[in-house]
Amino acid sequence: MKKCVIAAVALMLAGSIGTAVAAGDVAAGKAKFAVCAGCHGPTGAGNEALKYPKLAGRDAAFVKEQLLAFKSGKRDNATMKAMTAGLNDADIDNLAAYVATLK
Repeated sequence: MKKCVIAAVALMLAGSIGTAVAAGDVAAGKAKFAVCAGCHGPTGAGNEALKYPKLAGRDAAFVKEQLLAFKSGKRDNATMKAMTAGLNDADIDNLAAYVATLK
């Protein structure tokens, strides 16, 4: 019984963490993505020849982590640092939520 309760609590926590990351506004993220589409393409397919990575198929948590890393300078990419400099936390959540819808 104790193991079942622990497993249930762990699943609830994992679900709430995923929900918190994907809590962004998809419509607002789509509007912000218009700028990203210039390099990553309107469907997030990327451009291998120009070394712009594919974003479609990425989950919201990964996208959020990467955007925060570029913004903070943890990931070193001058273009992405400039692109993320003006984003606030809501913008990042919204973009992450939208990108997670791209297939």
